Amino acid sequence: MDMGAFLGLMIGLVAVLLIFGGPIFLIALAILKGGKSKKGRNMEANEARRVQEMYQGITRMEERIEALETIILEHDRKE
Repeated sequence: MDMGAFLGLMIGLVAVLLIFGGPIFLIALAILKGGKSKKGRNMEANEARRVQEMYQGITRMEERIEALETIILEHDRKE
């Protein structure tokens, strides 16, 4: 094997290690560290709270729309 092919092979192996080894190392580190940081958990909790508030708002809006539909139907029946 000539020196050029050897260097090409070594550069290729280093590239493969960096491409695949880096993310695997970061994932393993995150797992060993215990998952998400306190800031990440707080962000998730805030996001979940916002989604719940949106759901409650949409539910109230549906109830108001149903009430308006009832009022309109009753008004149309009287006419």
